[in-house]
Amino acid sequence: MRTFEPELIIFDCDGVLVDSELLSCQSLADGLAVAGIALSLDEALKLFLGRSTKAVLEHYRSLGRELPESFLADLKQRVRDSFSASLQPIPGIAALLSTLTVPCCVASSSDLDRIKFSLQFTGLIDHFGDRLYSAEMVARGKPAPDLFLLAADRMGIPPARTLVVEDSVSGVMAAKAAGMTAWGFTGGSHYHGRDGHGILQAAGADRVFDCMRDFSGDL
Repeated sequence: MRTFEPELIIFDCDGVLVDSELLSCQSLADGLAVAGIALSLDEALKLFLGRSTKAVLEHYRSLGRELPESFLADLKQRVRDSFSASLQPIPGIAALLSTLTVPCCVASSSDLDRIKFSLQFTGLIDHFGDRLYSAEMVARGKPAPDLFLLAADRMGIPPARTLVVEDSVSGVMAAKAAGMTAWGFTGGSHYHGRDGHGILQAAGADRVFDCMRDFSGDL
């Protein structure tokens, strides 16, 4: 029995389309170290998984730490170098995207340049064209609903008929706040050894799955 038939599927990028979260969080930790701030990879995942660079700046500003003006440019280059060396698509995602008949788009906390680079580098860009939405386009990033609401509005689909696929707590919370169905995905390498199911279910995910070949099980 089909429980939900979406008219739009919104994919997060990092950790859902590309296996990038460990790479980007390690780049963040390395960049913060240069700025004199100690942050472990585990702490980076807990604090900033699925969040924008604006959220990083705001977090440390709230603690009385202003990051250097060069921080964002340095971080962008660190991430680009790391992705160029090691970025891979999530296993099975290309096959899944090739079989979808429902319209889909990307809504990510990353900036648009990084989204495009990630999808081009992994060969996924043709599945989305210009249907790419970034936290740069809204006033409030995840966990606020703004980005997902923008994507659904641009795609012309009501939130209630929209499915979001997310790997982060902030992303799941944003989808639910937008009135959308949220599926949590735990197949990225950043969930190895972590209770991804428990983490995303606690955030409000309507379903959690580990492998892209299981995506269509409830459709």
